[in-house]
Amino acid sequence: MALAPPPALSVRDLRFGYGDGRAALSGVTFEIATGECVALIGPNGAGKSTLLLHLNGLLRGAGQVFVAGMEVGAAPMREIRRRVGLVFQDPDDQLFMPTCIEDVAFGPMNLGLRPHEARAKAMEALSAVEMAQHAARPPHHLSIGQRKRVAIATVLSMSPEVLALDEPTAGLDPRARRNLIALLATLPQTRLIATHDLAMARELCPRTILLASGVVAADGPTATILGDSELLERNGL
Repeated sequence: MALAPPPALSVRDLRFGYGDGRAALSGVTFEIATGECVALIGPNGAGKSTLLLHLNGLLRGAGQVFVAGMEVGAAPMREIRRRVGLVFQDPDDQLFMPTCIEDVAFGPMNLGLRPHEARAKAMEALSAVEMAQHAARPPHHLSIGQRKRVAIATVLSMSPEVLALDEPTAGLDPRARRNLIALLATLPQTRLIATHDLAMARELCPRTILLASGVVAADGPTATILGDSELLERNGL
């Protein structure tokens, strides 16, 4: 009998504190199966962004994080970071090259692809987010919504298995928000989306994890969690 594949993500008793003594994560545990789309919600300061930064080793706390069965910190970080694509809230933290295609090709080049191979991967990723026509433009000439799409392309070009997105709809006007949600719905990767946009979570994510004061306060069907007004009120939402 074949063994079941490991979860796409497994977080076990994860704890992390910043230098000022504040505990950002105080024992977070959950698993996400391959292909799931999960919302990560919680008030400001709940630890959502801190948690995302642990998924590919940008931060390291106590406890364990596994990506497809490989433990972050024990497995080669190059492989972990290829498998987990992290998209920051501010795309300008992710885009730094003179043109969009150079930004998107940067990751594949670092994986050892030859320039023409990296460019082909970049164009494929830009096409996936409907930004191929802007490949030669400087990122700072684009709208915030367009820059967010290019930032997503920078991780798609690495062929990740997991996408971790931090507030993807923040700062977008209604049309750009609508278009980005439609894009995220089409992506096949396992997705963990930290967000304050509860309407997006309800529409896009069948499951929601509620983080509050560095712990998992609730984990279950999105409709159930967002329908519990007392739970949301109690946790600052």
